[in-house]
Amino acid sequence: MGSKNWLKMYDAVVPHEITDEIPSLVSFIEAAATRYADKVALVDGEKRINYREFVQQTGIIAGNLRIQGIEKQDRIAIFLPNRAETILAFWGVIRSGARGVMTNPLYMETELVHQFNDSGARFLITSEQLWAKVAPIMGNTRLEKAFIITDTGEQLEQIVDNQRVFSWETLQQSNAGYSCSNINPREDLALLQYTGGTTGVSKGCMLTHANLAANALQSEKMFHVLQPGVETFVGVLPYFHIYGLTVTIILPVLMGGTMLPLQRFTPKSLLTIIETEKVTCMASAPSIFNACLSQKDIDNYDLSTLKLIISGSAPLPVSQMELFEQKTGARIVEGYGLSETSPVTHFNPITGNRKPGSIGLPLPSTEAKIVDVEYGTREMPDGEHGEIVIRGPQVMKGYYQQPGQTDMVLRDGWIYTGDIGYRDVDGYFYVTDRKKDLIISGGYNVYPREVEEVLFKYPKIKEAVVIGMQHPTRGETPKAFVVPVEGETIDRKDIIDFCRKNMANYKVPRDIEFRDNLPKSAVGKVLRRLLRDEIRA
Repeated sequence: MGSKNWLKMYDAVVPHEITDEIPSLVSFIEAAATRYADKVALVDGEKRINYREFVQQTGIIAGNLRIQGIEKQDRIAIFLPNRAETILAFWGVIRSGARGVMTNPLYMETELVHQFNDSGARFLITSEQLWAKVAPIMGNTRLEKAFIITDTGEQLEQIVDNQRVFSWETLQQSNAGYSCSNINPREDLALLQYTGGTTGVSKGCMLTHANLAANALQSEKMFHVLQPGVETFVGVLPYFHIYGLTVTIILPVLMGGTMLPLQRFTPKSLLTIIETEKVTCMASAPSIFNACLSQKDIDNYDLSTLKLIISGSAPLPVSQMELFEQKTGARIVEGYGLSETSPVTHFNPITGNRKPGSIGLPLPSTEAKIVDVEYGTREMPDGEHGEIVIRGPQVMKGYYQQPGQTDMVLRDGWIYTGDIGYRDVDGYFYVTDRKKDLIISGGYNVYPREVEEVLFKYPKIKEAVVIGMQHPTRGETPKAFVVPVEGETIDRKDIIDFCRKNMANYKVPRDIEFRDNLPKSAVGKVLRRLLRDEIRA
């Protein structure tokens, strides 16, 4: 207790600490232009963009954002699927000195209004297809300008007015490149990363340049089988998600790797791109492994170039891990993290002892401990359960404009994760329960309270509670228990249709069960545990 007993379990080449002088993300991309100038940075269809060109293009985007009126630490929302322009836009925003606001392309109008307004985003970068969601609500936000990426250009003339709505090409007009030089890595924010909350209120995690740069440096040390200037990273995880962003957009630039966006995931598209582009590193989730293993002709693909596969977002069954390793020859390592920690805090060793069911060891320069759940002040002995708390350079500054919420999770630099687990005698950590009642569906976080708030708006519903229901491929899906208003009859389809209009599809309950009442404690709190026990019986 109180000691970093996990350090002795590190792979021999992994340092205990990273540098104290953590740079800005701007320095990452500027260094890449020198070190990896002729290395392919980005694959865009048939087009190959080397680091010299990549740095030039992102500098031009940054310069044009400044010409359009963006100033240091302004907020710019990026509302895009995985595509080459998402990567260019992110690094252009970073080099402009602004803060990125990565926005889920599955969000519906009400979710977009909240995120745009809460972040105070001035500019938006989106696609022609997604513009249809933004156009009706732009007047309800603080957005001043939008820049539209188009594949065909068929609707562009009807969309662009050159007053508030511009084409993506507007950000390539001037060749005056720009790169913000006066960034304080530990103070200046690079990203407002939004995450749902148990209260149903979405919160923006304030991640500094140092937070994100530190996590990339920590990951680079742990992923020691990867070599600078030679790796290819496939972007199968969503770029709007902090896991996909850090591991497949930021880490590759630090290492001079090739970024390969996969716009639409299917098992066939992923397996094909791994084979044809000779992918060496993939960050993934259990739902993706399961889908690929269900592909009947998986053995017909050459996946032998894969060196390292990183698994996160939910526990990976040992049988899946072993089978996928057998088919690829790559090592799969499981880890753990949060949006609030940029995101990675733990990983299993790559060549050392990997313990099934464990989230692994704290990263270099990271401290972790188990504390009592009630007060969070007493450290628990090895093997005893408690709340996992973490401290390190990757921990956020706080929640944007929410000091009360920040004080609830940050104490003396320690972040209280809300996850329950334990540490074994070797320093490996395990997560055994989720204090926050989080549902992880296909790798996406679904917060029950957020779904419940939508259900409460349906006029015929008196009470509602949402829990996770086991699913064979997605891990979990939301299930709603609903008590109708007395005398009312509700159609399940009507509720589901109502939900689909007000939230992203992955949050929509897949099953609705009507009840006369819900089990409650003496103080009126719904006993979710009893409902979970019922559906698992």
